[in-house]
Amino acid sequence: MPADTIRNFCIIAHVDHGKSTLADRMLQITHTISDREMVEQVLDSMDLEREKGVTIKASAVRMYYDYQGKRYELNLIDTPGHVDFNYEVSRALEACEGAVLVVDATQGVEAQTLANLYLAIESNLTILPVINKIDLASARPDEAAEEIEALIGTPAESVIRVSAKEGINVDQLLDAIVEQIPAPQGNSDAPLQALIFDSHYDSYKGVVAYIRVVNGSINMESNLRLMATNSDLKPVEVGIFSPGMVATGSLQAGDVGYIATGFKSVKECRVGDTLTLANNPAAKPLPGYRHPKPMVFAGIYPVEGEDYEELKEALEKLQLNDASLTFDPETSQALNFGFRCGFLGLFHMEIIQERIEREYDLDIVVTAPSVEYEVVMNDGEIQLISSPAKLPDETLIAEVREPWMRLEVITPTEFYGVIMDLVTSRRGTFISQDYPAPNRVQLNYDIPLSELIVDFFDELKSRTRGYASMDYHFLEYRPGNLVKLEILVDEEPVDALAAIVHKEDAYHKGQALVTKLKALIPRQLFDVAIQASASGRVISRANVKAMRKDVLAKCYGGDISRKKKLLEKQKKGKHRMKMVGNVEIPQEAFMAVLKLEDD
Repeated sequence: MPADTIRNFCIIAHVDHGKSTLADRMLQITHTISDREMVEQVLDSMDLEREKGVTIKASAVRMYYDYQGKRYELNLIDTPGHVDFNYEVSRALEACEGAVLVVDATQGVEAQTLANLYLAIESNLTILPVINKIDLASARPDEAAEEIEALIGTPAESVIRVSAKEGINVDQLLDAIVEQIPAPQGNSDAPLQALIFDSHYDSYKGVVAYIRVVNGSINMESNLRLMATNSDLKPVEVGIFSPGMVATGSLQAGDVGYIATGFKSVKECRVGDTLTLANNPAAKPLPGYRHPKPMVFAGIYPVEGEDYEELKEALEKLQLNDASLTFDPETSQALNFGFRCGFLGLFHMEIIQERIEREYDLDIVVTAPSVEYEVVMNDGEIQLISSPAKLPDETLIAEVREPWMRLEVITPTEFYGVIMDLVTSRRGTFISQDYPAPNRVQLNYDIPLSELIVDFFDELKSRTRGYASMDYHFLEYRPGNLVKLEILVDEEPVDALAAIVHKEDAYHKGQALVTKLKALIPRQLFDVAIQASASGRVISRANVKAMRKDVLAKCYGGDISRKKKLLEKQKKGKHRMKMVGNVEIPQEAFMAVLKLEDD
């Protein structure tokens, strides 16, 4: 089709504002999907996406729409809806000329609405604001429109109001997309530049790269090169999404489609890379490519030792579709063999954990999440430590630096105080505040990532009755007064329960953990000591009392020496048992590290 009839756009929104439902209605109105094939959230193919109401994997679809006697090609790129997938969202935005900004009429502008909006503005996209869910009794479309006007200057009366569920005014939105979003500006005769904005693994076709052709054209005869990894390939298949994969054999400048590469791993075909021709390469790649860096780390161990190979296979298969997941073999004294895994964030970790349990039917233990610390040694060497158990001896360390994040919280003004209290209790520092709308405040803080990943979001939601929303991004590494908190059970350190904590918090966190473990570790036939140790000294201790058998029950009357003899015999037995006894630590104990806040 001529480039002036192509419209490339994406839909950006906060989690659960109706992005996927709006995409469904567009597919129906443009007859891309027949009513017989229609299911809810067509583009969210994973069960997890449907259950959690959040898009995890980006997807694309081509629709045809007739407007004023002319046929237009609309390429919708559906972006992931969570802060953990921020980089993927930025690449999807780069593949578009416009963005439909969806705001829930009942909730108004939220934190991730703003975060994604700023990304879209940075990418110079045309913003088309839409208010969704106007059919609900609690809808406040006029207030939401005023918030949008205060935010981006679009007059409140010209903001399109739709109900994606009922299909109200969605055709008006499609008209506005054709009228307001510019056509792509690309040159089909220039050297090829195509942006990879996502990919997935297909067992028959290898890695399928989702691409937007910026300049040049691609066909089945093209010899292609990836500019970041310098890998060459010949396409196995070239086509478009409609919404399934449909082979077309070629793509022109301005088109959105896919290339089946035949690669065996998504590591070779990374999101954000530029595709060009091997024999006539472009002068430079498209800007913005970077390597997604894991921010949160946790150990994943099989409950049954013999499931180790199955767990390894499951992680390898998940990594085929998700290059940002990293894992390395790890051994723990308490949990035996497992893997140290790196994730983009806590939500990403939760998704991987659920997929291992559901899709591969494995019982796993996941240790408390930690972050990656920069450890500066006395000789000036810098080590990256993602597992607390691997922190070197304190005497060898000059300083420990931890990752800090810039946190943005949007909330009704009535919760200002409780949020201030929550963030300062987590070592956060106040930076600034803005008022994006009347009765709503945006609070900006700097906060350590280690404080954010444990229950922060749950706490924020419960303190603000679900009204506050948050977004965060990496700021820098800062030195901190940090120590390793070790837990010893029966005088043996349990590496899986170690944590790196602020020195001021070590005492009360150690005490809280020892108290919790005392309740969780089952009684043995001998006394078990649980100790917390930091900076080389024990800071808290509790004893799990031995189960007792009354050996004197059969001694009624008689000489005291008989009773003493029996008690001595029992004491020796307990001592011998302690020498050979093995303390079983239940799975709840590892999760106890997570639940140490304020209880």
